Amino acid sequence: MLTAATLAAGALLLAAFVAVERRAAAPLVRLGILRSAPLVRANLGALLFVGSFVAFQFILVLYLQELRGWSALETGLALLLAGIDAILAPTVTPWFVRRFGNVRVILAGMLLGVAAYATFLRIGDDWPYPMLMPGLVLMGLAFAATYGPLTIAATDDVAEEEQGLAGGLLNASVQFGAALMLALVTAVNVVVTGDDPTRTDMLDGYRAALLVPLVAVAIGAVLTATGLRRPALGDAVADTADGTTLEPTVPPTGVEAA
Repeated sequence: MLTAATLAAGALLLAAFVAVERRAAAPLVRLGILRSAPLVRANLGALLFVGSFVAFQFILVLYLQELRGWSALETGLALLLAGIDAILAPTVTPWFVRRFGNVRVILAGMLLGVAAYATFLRIGDDWPYPMLMPGLVLMGLAFAATYGPLTIAATDDVAEEEQGLAGGLLNASVQFGAALMLALVTAVNVVVTGDDPTRTDMLDGYRAALLVPLVAVAIGAVLTATGLRRPALGDAVADTADGTTLEPTVPPTGVEAA
């Protein structure tokens, strides 16, 4: 009942916000900006991709600390491997964006995310760390390929004076996605695990919860693929009227940005 009431209140507040913004002389969010397909696609992609990583990280930490009994330090060091994107994002990703374009790079990152989560679906009671490494490496590669190009796509086709608004919408999507996916994996985990769970019950709960980020990123991949129909800023090196070239840059953001 409380959950339903909270959702209803949130829907009413959102409707009220839209109504006010439509009538405001200087709206906080000009609703017409949402007519930009690349912007909407980038925001949905960020919501699903970053939110899925936050959810995955939460479940993996529960697995390592509650089921395996690892310390917080051991768990942090184990997850450090996924941070390879902090090196790859500012060095390798820009080359791929210039060569293949934003949409293709983002799509590749989404598919890498699907592969990463799939490796954890049959996670075992006593998996040694080497069994976790492939999925963590894939996750780092996925973040390197996806997050930076998403920030470019989120401001594509947006007027210069609304670049700040577009950036704010992207940040809001990231935060909302993190909260939404975290709530979903928690709900699935609790339902499947039940009261007074055994180790087997806990493991079943983690496996079921990991389906949430997997499905979320798969949906993100499908949405991203729809952008292959049209070129976008960053899909190729842009030529200017005077013959010079403009090369898109990728912000050096990484997993830690989540």
